[in-house]
This record gives sequence, C-alpha cells and structure tokens, in this order.
Amino acid sequence: MTLQYQETALTPQVENLVGELRGMIDEARSSIASTINSTLTMLYWHVGTRIQKEILKGERAEYGRSIVATVSRQLTNDYGKGFSEKSIRRMIQFGEIFPKEPIVAALMRQLSWTHFTVLIPIKDTIKRDFYAEMCRIERWNVRTLQKKIDSMLFERTA
Repeated sequence: MTLQYQETALTPQVENLVGELRGMIDEARSSIASTINSTLTMLYWHVGTRIQKEILKGERAEYGRSIVATVSRQLTNDYGKGFSEKSIRRMIQFGEIFPKEPIVAALMRQLSWTHFTVLIPIKDTIKRDFYAEMCRIERWNVRTLQKKIDSMLFERTA
C-alpha cells in the first residue's frame, strides 16, 4: 500500500508563516557556518603560533621539518586530513604573517580561512594588507579576491 500526499493550496497566512520560517532557518544556518569558520580560523592561528613560538623557536630547518612531520602525523591520526603537513605549515605561516591575535580576531569576522590561505602566499606586507582590507570593506568572496589579485588590482591602484 502506497501513501499519496496531496498538495493543498496554501493560504496567504500559511505562505507568510512558511516564508518567515525559511528566513529563520537560513539565518541560523548562516550564523552557524560563520561561527564554525571563525572558530576554525582562530584554532589554526593558535596551532601555527604555538608550534612556531613555543616549539620551533627559530630552530634550524631540519629540526623544524621533523617536528612538523611528527605533529602532523599524530594530529592526522587523531583528527583527519585537515592536519596534513602542508596544512600545519600553512598554519605556521598564518601565525607568522598575522602575529597579533587582535588583528586576526578582527579580520576573521569577515574573512574565511580560505581567504587567509589566498593571502598567506603574498610576500609584500603592504600588498597583503591591502587585499585583506579590501576583502573586509567590500566583503569579497574568495573567488573575487583571487580575481583581484590575478588582475593586479594593488599594482594598478598603488
């Protein structure tokens, strides 16, 4: 025996209710995603900063590679591929490039971890800060940020 559902016409009152509920659900989902991203971004900053300042302490490259590889293997076993050696190195760079927690805390409200991964390879501090600030002000998504970098916006406006 199969059940058949009949679609009934919604009254304007029910349509309004459903519309409001959809809005509430969409807003909650967006808020959750933003909170998760901010928390992960700050976690990655703390991981990178902790490894750089408290373990590596500017030690020679070979020792650093060994520590990062060991930490990566253990964290990958415990938490999965998000802690690969490449990811850990990116977290360390993140902590080096953005050394002050209040700056990261302010930026992470508008920038995702993916934004930061696009900004990290930019060597010129002024250029990187320009793109970070433009992302924040103009609310660029990652694709737009990459297009602006590729089109050399900084060089054209400097």
